[in-house]
Amino acid sequence: MAFYQRIRDLREDADKTQSDIAEYLGTTAQYYGKYEKGERELPFLRAIQLAEYYDVSLDYIAGRTNLLRSRKAPSLSPDEEALLQKYAALTERSKGRLEQFLDQLAQQEEQLHQLKEAQ
Repeated sequence: MAFYQRIRDLREDADKTQSDIAEYLGTTAQYYGKYEKGERELPFLRAIQLAEYYDVSLDYIAGRTNLLRSRKAPSLSPDEEALLQKYAALTERSKGRLEQFLDQLAQQEEQLHQLKEAQ
């Protein structure tokens, strides 16, 4: 999804007009509307302002993630952080193999859970 679609969706979800957001940014509604139409490149400083206004990450504005809209990342334990670092260091092939292994492990856990419930 292009950033201009994302900022329009954020504005509409917040029940704001282009004029409201333009005023916040210190510009005109006509000029801001060009950002939403993709007719003007959104300057980095304006992207930061919008991210702060909507309480979302710049990655969300840029369409690089759909998972976390909030700038506040969930806190991870040291063990979880270490696992993520190890995962990030893997090749794409190894990541795929790991995901397959995790799927198999989850299936085994589910089967064990079902056996325990049946007893």
